[in-house]
Parts: sequence; C-alpha cells; structure tokens
Amino acid sequence: MSALVSTFDGMRRVDWDRLDDATRSQLLRRPAQITSASTANSVAAILSEVRENGDAAVRAFGARFDGVELDDFAVGEDEFRIAFDTLPEPLKQAIDEAAERIASFHRAGMSEAYTVDTAPGVRCERVLRPIQRVGLYVPAGSAPLPSTALMLGVPARLAGCPEVVLCTPPRRDGSADPAVLYAASRCGITRVLKIGGAQAIAALAYGTATIPRCDKLFGPGNAYVTEAKRQVAMDVDGAAIDMPAGPSEVLVIADAGANPAFVAADLLSQAEHGPDSQVILISDTTALLDAVAEQIEVQLEALPRADIARRALQSSSAIQVASLADAMAISNRYAPEHLILAVRDARALLPRVQAAGSVFLGDWAPEALGDYCSGTNHVLPTSGAARFSGGLNVASFQVAITVQEVQPRGIEAIGPCAVELARAEGLDAHLQAVALRLQQAAAA
Repeated sequence: MSALVSTFDGMRRVDWDRLDDATRSQLLRRPAQITSASTANSVAAILSEVRENGDAAVRAFGARFDGVELDDFAVGEDEFRIAFDTLPEPLKQAIDEAAERIASFHRAGMSEAYTVDTAPGVRCERVLRPIQRVGLYVPAGSAPLPSTALMLGVPARLAGCPEVVLCTPPRRDGSADPAVLYAASRCGITRVLKIGGAQAIAALAYGTATIPRCDKLFGPGNAYVTEAKRQVAMDVDGAAIDMPAGPSEVLVIADAGANPAFVAADLLSQAEHGPDSQVILISDTTALLDAVAEQIEVQLEALPRADIARRALQSSSAIQVASLADAMAISNRYAPEHLILAVRDARALLPRVQAAGSVFLGDWAPEALGDYCSGTNHVLPTSGAARFSGGLNVASFQVAITVQEVQPRGIEAIGPCAVELARAEGLDAHLQAVALRLQQAAAA
C-alpha cells in the first residue's frame, strides 16, 4: 500500500510508518485549527458590535444568522408549557433517565470542603462557593442538543449556582426547541434566551439591557462560538470560560477482532455532527480497515445527515500502524476529545492513555452513550486541549476559597518560618507584619 490512498468516501488512508514527521503532524491537524484564523476577525467584529449596541446588535445578528428577528429573546411560561405538552412521553422519560444518571455520576465526584490544623493554633481550610451567575450555551445549529442542556444544567444545579442563564438558537418560527426547554426545566433552569452563535457568547459575557452579564460561560459550539469564547476569556472585561470546546472529534483504535459495523457507526456518529468534525481510525490490521471502509459506505446510504458526514470525512483519516503501542502513541499525540478502544483487552490499554477527554472501553461502549446517558459529561476538551484539561464537572461551577485562622500560639509556632523567608526575599513589610505579632504574643 502506498503512503497515502484516497478511500473511505474521501477519508484519507495512510501507512503511518511511511510518513515523515511533518506529514504526520499535518495529518493530525484539526480542520478548526486550519480555519480559525479566518474566523477571528469576523468574531471580533460581532463581539464589538454587541458590546456597543447591545440588544439591537444581538437582534440583528439573529436575523442574519438564524433567519429570525425576535422582539423578546426570553422563553416565556407559555412556550415552556407548550414544549411540555407536545414533547413525546418516551423522549421525556429518556431525558429524565439521563438526568438521573448524569446527576449520580457527578454527585459522586463532587469536591468537598476540608479543614487541616497545619500547626498548633494554625487552622487552614478550603471552602467551596458556587459561581454566582453562569451562562450556558446549548447549540442547535444543524441539530438541537437537549443532551447538552443536561450536561451543563445538572452540574450547575449540583454546584448550587444562584443564577443560571441558558442561551440556545431559535428555530425558524422563533421558538426554542421543546426538548431543550424540557431538559433545561429538568435542571431547574427557567431563564432561557433564544440567541445563538458568537452573538450569544458576546451577550452573556458583556451583558445588554435585557441579558445579564455572566461570570463564566459554558458549552460547546462551532468554530465561531469557540473563537468567541476564546476572545472574551482574554478580555479583562469579558468572562471566564469552561474550556476550549469546539467541533466534535473521535479517535478509534481497533484490532483484528473489532466489529467493523460498530467501528463505522462510531466514526459516523461523530462525523454527522458537522462538516468541521474530525474522525480518526487507527488499526494494526489491513483487513479491519478494509471492512470498516465497506461499512462506512453501506451506513452512509441510510443516514439522513450523510452529506454532512461525508464533508467531515474529507478531513479525517484511517491510519495503518505496525502495533497497538504505535496506535496509543498517536492517540496521545493527537489528544482526542473521545477515544474508543475497540480492542480485545481494552482495560489493559487504559494505563497508557495520557491525553483524552473521555475513554470508551471495548466493543460495547459506543461514544454515543457518553453523549447522552451513561452519566459522564459530554462537554469535553477538543483541539488537543485534552493534554492539559479535563471534562466538565461540578467543580467547574464552583470557586474554592482557602481560609486561615491563627491563634497566638499559632503565630509563635510558624511565625519564625515566615520571618526567615521574608528576610530571604527582601520583603521587609512582610517580615514586619509577622514580627510585630510575634512580639505581642511573647509579651502576653
């Protein structure tokens, strides 16, 4: 096989061992990274316009990008009621079940306050406080995502955030997606605004006459939303963000025993998210790569979103490697949002995973379960951010504050240590602040 073969309905197929390092790096480059420079100026203009003209700018961008101009962005009680009445019962039950599992998983991993006496008379504590006002972004561009409302809303509720504002793009008739509204309500969220794209991020970060300014923003989105989050996070007048969360991506490592139909379905489940999504398949078996290629062709024929998936496949790759060890090395270099280990002893490979947003072990753990209802969060680092960042959790919605309480005997116990360090650093005021108390405690 040559180093590069065009197959998989446009998906690149390569032999890793025949590529030089520069070609390897280019192969693992995300589409969003290639196009991000071209979106930066457009996003900056949107942010500036919203900061200057507030609701009027948000309304104008909504008409331009969403095809609907709204007098009022807020979802009212009547719209919530209609959503509840019209949503099919099986979908309501699915949302309820997913919410319970998500809550169960996230509740088990919540951080706790603690107190430690580090010396006699010196008590140090860490207390947790919810972020006071958070903004949640739930995409609905090519498909509504009620699951994202759960992934953001459940940990926000567990953290106890007093004010939660959720933005989601309106449909063409000016309404919000009923499933998103039901999921939001299931999380106790009553303030939902029908705003999408970079203008929603701008409104949540800077505030307008009708939209409250938020302390921290959460949620995934397309390249424009991701770039908007990056820019407001760098602005001293902007808002903090959860993580760089852009277009979806999955990396599947499959051995000879993997089910080709399962693997193809997992690849396509991410490819259908959007044309800027990326999927990567790595295998040490040529026959498996061939079988997956056939399955992709078969399954594409039945997918309503096949055109979107095909566009994503054009920026995706199937990689032949000599061993699973090589596959793991490539995965850690790529740092995927989702990593599926479709191998015979998947758990044995888990210790080798150094960088991944979420890992799915074995043939029976499709990434789609993590998207919806296994319990883990699907808001995960993309674009290689899994090298230094993890997925969303309750702590993301909290602030950890440290506390020190010192008694006279405490200053006597640790004050001399502080004096010596202050003297070494040449900070005389620091030294004096401790020395005065040492003198007073000794005189008592």
